[in-house]
Parts: sequence; C-alpha cells; structure tokens
Amino acid sequence: MKTEFPSKSEIVRTWHVIDASEAALGRIASQAAKVLMGKNKPTYTPFLDTGDHVIVINAEKAVLTGNKEGQKLYRRHSGYPGGLKEVPAARMRQTRPVKMVEEAIKGMLPKTKLGKQMYRKLKVYAGDQHPHEAQQPRAMAVAR
Repeated sequence: MKTEFPSKSEIVRTWHVIDASEAALGRIASQAAKVLMGKNKPTYTPFLDTGDHVIVINAEKAVLTGNKEGQKLYRRHSGYPGGLKEVPAARMRQTRPVKMVEEAIKGMLPKTKLGKQMYRKLKVYAGDQHPHEAQQPRAMAVAR
C-alpha cells in the first residue's frame, strides 16, 4: 500500500473566525494553532502546511484565568546589556491586546520555517470588525 501526500494544488484552505470574547486565552490559542497546522483535517502531514487561515476577533476581551492578569510578565530583550523589558499582562492588555493573542498562538506552533509559514495565516483584531468578509469565513466555537 502506498502513502498518499497532498500536493500543493490539492490542499484546500478555508477561513475560520474565532470570537475571543469571554474565552480563555490558552483555549483560543490551542484551537487556533490546531487549525493553522491542519491537525483538524484528515490530510494532516507533519512536514507540510495543510492548515487553514484563522481570524481572531475581540482579542481585547480574551480572559486570563487565575492570577495571571497580575502575575504574568511578557519579556523581551533588546540585545544590549540591561536591555530586558518586562510588561505585566494587565498593561499589555491595555496597550497591545493583539500582541497577547499572537504570542500565545505563536508559542504553540512549530519553531521552524514551516511554523513561520503557518503563523502568516493568522489575523488578529482587537475589535469585532475584520476586513476578510470576501473570504466567507466560518465561525468556530471555542470551549469557555
């Protein structure tokens, strides 16, 4: 028996919308990462990008469970000595809510060229409007 691999022309990419309002950030991220990788399809292949496009709306309304709102820190480093910047989750939500959701999803994707290719299919918006109506996205439910 021969294993069949989907060719580039056989891969059908659909668009999905996830409403992040009142949903846990980790659940949104794991659901989105699964769809971006294509693990929800029977044609999933680990070394091919068979995933779909994902649009996340209402990123500013995503919920952090437990004490993460006050304790979680987002860190980045400039590369210079003493260049560590730490931003608490509460402040990150006020200033850059889209970045919070993007980082959560990016952390669940593979850390390779293929993962970067998958990440490019992600669109995150702070409000409930998005400019992708022409793609006819399907609504996706996330467990609360």
